Amino acid sequence: MRFVDEAVIYVEAGKGGDGCLSFRREKYVPKGGPDGGDGGDGGAVVLEADEAINTLIDFRYSRKFKARSGQPGRGANCKGPKGENLVLQVPVGTTVVDLDRDEIIGDLVKPKQQLTVAKGGFHGLGNTRYKSSTNQAPRQTKPGQPGEARNLRLEMKVLADVGLLGLPNAGKSSLLRSVSAAQPKVADYPFTTLIPHLGVVRVEQHKSFVVADIPGLIEGASEGAGLGIRFLKHLVRTRLLLHVVDLVPADESSPHVAAEKIIAELEKFSPTLAAHPRWLVLNKADLCSPGVATELQQQIVSHLGWTGPVYSVSAVAGIGTRQLCQDIMVWLDEQTRLAQESAEVLDDLNKRRQQIDQEVRSRILQLKEERKLARQSELDDKTDEDGVEVTYVP
Repeated sequence: MRFVDEAVIYVEAGKGGDGCLSFRREKYVPKGGPDGGDGGDGGAVVLEADEAINTLIDFRYSRKFKARSGQPGRGANCKGPKGENLVLQVPVGTTVVDLDRDEIIGDLVKPKQQLTVAKGGFHGLGNTRYKSSTNQAPRQTKPGQPGEARNLRLEMKVLADVGLLGLPNAGKSSLLRSVSAAQPKVADYPFTTLIPHLGVVRVEQHKSFVVADIPGLIEGASEGAGLGIRFLKHLVRTRLLLHVVDLVPADESSPHVAAEKIIAELEKFSPTLAAHPRWLVLNKADLCSPGVATELQQQIVSHLGWTGPVYSVSAVAGIGTRQLCQDIMVWLDEQTRLAQESAEVLDDLNKRRQQIDQEVRSRILQLKEERKLARQSELDDKTDEDGVEVTYVP
C-alpha cells in the first residue's frame, strides 16, 4: 500500500431538520391546538484514530464527506430523527488542521480517540414551541440550522519512542533491521529508504520501544533538497533521536563533516527539534581496527564539542547494539517515571512537542509556497519568439 502522510479534505455536517407546522385535529376536538414537533439535529463529522490504518491514501481519492441531515418534525408532537454521525477512520498520530484559519483543531494520538471536526446543525422548532396564553394557534416555526463546513488538512506523524537521523547510507535501516523484526530495504546506494519504517525493539519480555527510520537527510535539506525534509515531521513525537554517523563514508570524507551537515540542517529546519535529546551512534565500526575506531570517535566528539552519550556499533555484525538498546530502555523508563511524578516535566514535554510541531509545519508550508511561486515565475517567463505568452497546461 502506498504511504501517504498528508491529505486535504472537505467535511460538512448535516443540516438540522425543520420544525413542523401542525394542529391537532380529531373527532370532537375541532380546535385541539398546535402539535408540530421539532426537527432532528444534523449529524456531525467525527474523526476516529484506528491503529489498523497506517496511511492516509483513502483521502487522496475521496475528498468530500458529508454527514446526514436531521429529519423534519411531524404532527402529534413527533420529533424528527437525528442525522447519523459520519465517522472517518484515520491513522493514530494524525494532526487535524483547519486550512481556512490555519490552526490545529486536535491531535489523535490514542487508538479509538475521537475528534468532532464539524458539528451538526441545530434542529428546527415546531409551532408547539410558540404556544402561549396569548397565542394559542401559532403558525410560526423555525427551520433547522446548517451544519458546519470545513476545509481540513490531515497530517500523519508516526508514533515512535526513538527516531533515527543521518545521511543516506549511514546505516539507519541496517540498524533497524539489526535490533528489531522490521525489514526495511537495504542497499549500497543513496535514498534506499523512501518512506518511514517502524520497528519494535524488545529488550525484555515485557519491555520494548518503537524506533522510526526516516529517509536520510542531505546538505540543503532545510531548503527542500532531498527526501528527508518531507519526513522530518515524523520525529516530532519521538522522545529520543539517534544521530547515526558512518565511520567510513564511501566518499572518503571525514565523519565529523557528515555529522556537522546533519546538525546544521536540523537547526535550520527546527531549532527546538535540534535541541531534542540526541545520542551519537557511530556505525560500521567493524570496517576499521579498534584503534582507528577509537581515534575517529575522539575526533568526532572533539570537532562537534559533543557532551552527550556516544556509542560505537556495527549494525551488520551486531556489535554494540544490545548495550545501546538496553541503555535506551533505561533512559525511556526514567523519562516516563519523571513525567508521571512531575506535572511540570510532563507540561514541559508537551510544550516542546507543540513548539517543534509548529516550527516543522511552518517550515514545510513556507517551502511549498516558495516552490509554488518559483513554478509560477517559470511559467511567466516562458514566451514564444514573437513575444506571445504561452500557457502550459499540466
